[in-house]
Amino acid sequence: MKLKIWSNLPFREDQANEREMLVSSLSDHALSLYPYDEKGVSGEGRERLLEADVVYGWADPDVLIESKNLKWAAIPFAGIEAYDRDDLRENFVSSGKVLTNSSQVFIEPCAEHAAAMILSLARGLPYSLLDQMTDRSWQINTIRVRNVLLTGQKIVIYGYGAIGKRLAELLAPYNMDIVGVRRSRAEEKGVRMTTLDAANAELADAEHVVNIMPGGDTSNDYFDATRFSLMQKGAFYYSIGRGTTTNKKGLIDALNSGHISAAYLDVTDPEPLPPDDPLWSVPNCFITPHIAGGFIGERTAQIEHFLSNLKRFENKERLEDQVI
Repeated sequence: MKLKIWSNLPFREDQANEREMLVSSLSDHALSLYPYDEKGVSGEGRERLLEADVVYGWADPDVLIESKNLKWAAIPFAGIEAYDRDDLRENFVSSGKVLTNSSQVFIEPCAEHAAAMILSLARGLPYSLLDQMTDRSWQINTIRVRNVLLTGQKIVIYGYGAIGKRLAELLAPYNMDIVGVRRSRAEEKGVRMTTLDAANAELADAEHVVNIMPGGDTSNDYFDATRFSLMQKGAFYYSIGRGTTTNKKGLIDALNSGHISAAYLDVTDPEPLPPDDPLWSVPNCFITPHIAGGFIGERTAQIEHFLSNLKRFENKERLEDQVI
């Protein structure tokens, strides 16, 4: 079955091999490959998109709804906030269109990144790095005495899904009390599960709170001043989901007051975070620039995920990471 496939998957100059991998792997199909443009697609690119059976990349949700030929839209990343719309969902369901993301590609790197955040704060590593980069003072009596052991400590993981499950596996050797939070009830071996509605009760005695929540209207500013106040004094806060789920002022106030010992953020709002944003200089706030999902071979893994799903699509099987 020869398919019309449209893609605007971005490739850096050093990713010529990955680009060729995608092109050669789709030689049996009619591939239209366009450069990624954050302003959207127009002209011939838009026409080809509307003609495509399969879209792999980032396309305007309105164009996907408009398309009469589309059978499957594949998003190369995990986040699909732009496509989380009632009108798009209704259109896809009624017309039999399929939407997938690439969550499987990012489970391991995101879980390892979160684990690195937790371990580094527990052992005070960022503070020693700050000392090395500034006055090189020997802060043994400051840092050593506040390092913590993870064994026996409680960690609450919000947005508990595939990444949260892998994080729990990575933390298992430390014998932590792990609580997973989902919107609906679920069971997980070795993890105490609770619902989002009941999760506030878990914060008062939790030493660590991990936010892997997706973005969207229902989760914007979820971690606000009120929720930070419910946390145990001295707790650590980590965020690798979406920056919009953390209320910036609430977090800054909680850090300035000392109610939260430290925060480690891989996502912020906005991104990139402006150099003069107060998050950069608030005490005990550490930031990485949305790199949790990144790793050597990332683009290859994304393409392999798409090609594996393409075989499933051709065989009329359910696709991996199918959202709709």
